[in-house]
Amino acid sequence: MPSRLPPPLALHSVHYVMVNVLRRLRSLWRRLLRLERPRQAIVTWRGGGMTAVVLTCVLVSLLASWPWLVEPNPRPGLPSPFTARAPKSATVVDSAALEQRRSRMGPRTQVQVVDERASRQMEAELDRLLEQVQRQLSGGPQQLDPLNLTPQERGWLQGLSPAQLLAWQRAVRQAQLRMLSQGVVASVADRPLLQAASLQLEEQPPPGRSLGSRLVVDSLQGRTNLRSDAFLSQRRIEELVTQQGIPTIAVRQGDLISRQGEPITPQAFDVLDYFGLINRRPRPLAWLGHFSEGVAACAVMLLVMRRWRASTEPRQALLALAMLLVVQGCKLWLGSSASPLALLVPPTLLLAQGLGTVAGLAWLAVASLLWPYPLSDIVGIRLALAVLVAVVAAVLAGRQRNRAQLLQLAVLLPLGAVLLQGLVIHLCQLAGRNPGGDGHLLRGTDLVSEGMLVGGLLLAGLILAPLVESFFGLMTRARLMELADLERPLLRRLSTEAPGTFEHTLMITGLAEEGARAIQADVDLIRTGALYHDVGKLHGPSWFIENQDEASGNPHDRLDDPFASAAILQAHVDEGLKLARRYRLPRPLADFIPEHQGSLKMGYFLHAARERDAAVPEERFRYRGPIPRSRETAILMLADGCEAALRSLPPGTSEEEARSMVRRIVEARQADGQLAASGIGRAELELVIIAFVRVWKRMRHRRIPYPLPARKAFSA
Repeated sequence: MPSRLPPPLALHSVHYVMVNVLRRLRSLWRRLLRLERPRQAIVTWRGGGMTAVVLTCVLVSLLASWPWLVEPNPRPGLPSPFTARAPKSATVVDSAALEQRRSRMGPRTQVQVVDERASRQMEAELDRLLEQVQRQLSGGPQQLDPLNLTPQERGWLQGLSPAQLLAWQRAVRQAQLRMLSQGVVASVADRPLLQAASLQLEEQPPPGRSLGSRLVVDSLQGRTNLRSDAFLSQRRIEELVTQQGIPTIAVRQGDLISRQGEPITPQAFDVLDYFGLINRRPRPLAWLGHFSEGVAACAVMLLVMRRWRASTEPRQALLALAMLLVVQGCKLWLGSSASPLALLVPPTLLLAQGLGTVAGLAWLAVASLLWPYPLSDIVGIRLALAVLVAVVAAVLAGRQRNRAQLLQLAVLLPLGAVLLQGLVIHLCQLAGRNPGGDGHLLRGTDLVSEGMLVGGLLLAGLILAPLVESFFGLMTRARLMELADLERPLLRRLSTEAPGTFEHTLMITGLAEEGARAIQADVDLIRTGALYHDVGKLHGPSWFIENQDEASGNPHDRLDDPFASAAILQAHVDEGLKLARRYRLPRPLADFIPEHQGSLKMGYFLHAARERDAAVPEERFRYRGPIPRSRETAILMLADGCEAALRSLPPGTSEEEARSMVRRIVEARQADGQLAASGIGRAELELVIIAFVRVWKRMRHRRIPYPLPARKAFSA
């Protein structure tokens, strides 16, 4: 017999297992909370920006739920909510077949009528030509002849009496009038038109007939006096449809019209409508459900965008919502002919470039989930392929570092999408399915046309991207690389007017880049932000020690006022923000200017002030902040504090001593509360310290001393 545990011991084991499971669940929950907590403080939306975002969300939800207010229930393509059988025998008009027949007849049944205004213009042209003939008869032999009269025609005209000339002109006008009354087409060739005019003047002698025919042709050539009449064209179509017979559906009593859960065909919809089984009244409850779904989807999209990019501004949220609004409007306007590829890929690519891959994917999820039309086989396939291509575009967009790479992406994405759609449709046809049974996207020309449309939209987006980036404050990789160009006007001013600050900036940039790379922060952002963080020193370069020389001395010593000196230091932050606005720097770059100083103490001037008055409050000698609100600005603050200390280390300093010194500076910033809102963790700070020391080791590399040659003496 197997041994069994005593009941108290068994209960103790169960209790131990339950406690262990609960402890693990609690640990997992805390870990998830840490993952969901933003790395930096979220920028607060206030006033008009928040109101505009809410109103745009309402408009998007209204468009997404509009079909449930105005469209019949049920409608073709949707699953039937009930099983219906015909209550009696009837003959029902097949509206889908009738509309298809009318659309086929449309281009071939355009009725045209004579346009009297165009006819009068042609008559006036003939009168002008006849006046030229009259002038040729009254002028001298050396007069210019624009009509190119032959000797026979000129001799015949000179032999006419005034009455005979008037009769010939009247005959020419009558010939043109008869041709105009039948209608003249602009595309008729010259030879048939000349033959027709010659037949109208067959009673005239050969010289008069040839000249009159040429004049009539010159007045009619390349012109038309016909215009389409929509009313007569529609009546002609109705007559042809009536003659061919109106397509109908024969229904017998008890026939199955629709089965619950199966899609409703257009023919079944006509029969249900005939028997009064279609509800055409608005459905407020269904509309309210879909409206709430749209609002919730927009809210989730905005929350995701702000979670992954805490500096998102209302105008950037409005850009994403406006694109969603345009896409929803195009879906309602174009119906089932709307191209998912053209509607989903370009906006996803633009948002992924400017707001990040996560924002692009969040927008894509909402735009595809709010598709308001029933998904037939082909629409479902096209939508799935469009989502796949858009996902690839969003992932690749964040890696493109210049406009040339984006141009390649704009060419390769449509090409890949066309090939992928063609392959999928071909496989469906090989499997015995007809994905184009509803008339969509069967031919290769349709695929190519859609690819060209998507490519054109992507290229247009690239052309307009600088304007969109500037207006909505987007910060794409390509724009970051352009702003980091040292030949930019503001950076050129910094290098020429404050060369010491510029060299200090380049040193800090190297430290900050390595620190950002160590913790996988945004290297491009911190490089560009570091280049602009001290541009405010342009308002007075000589007040900062890196721009001073021994000859000019330190102006703060001559000023001898610690309060005024502290105000000058604060001014370099305020002036930097003014320059950022003047040169239209994006907000994430402008944030580096105040946040790299945070609310640090101006220790030297605080000490000088307290030597005069020990009761001076510390707050008067602190920068006004804000403290760093991102990992990137926190790294720049630490690099700014460590750069001078690292450069001042003596040559024999060991790596451990350098690391200890950097750690003391970092811990001082942390103890002062400067890193509280940055979201940077203790482990990441340790990696940053190691990275700074690694850069310092590269900076202090030894060089081989080269002997200097003795200066040669010069003899007189």
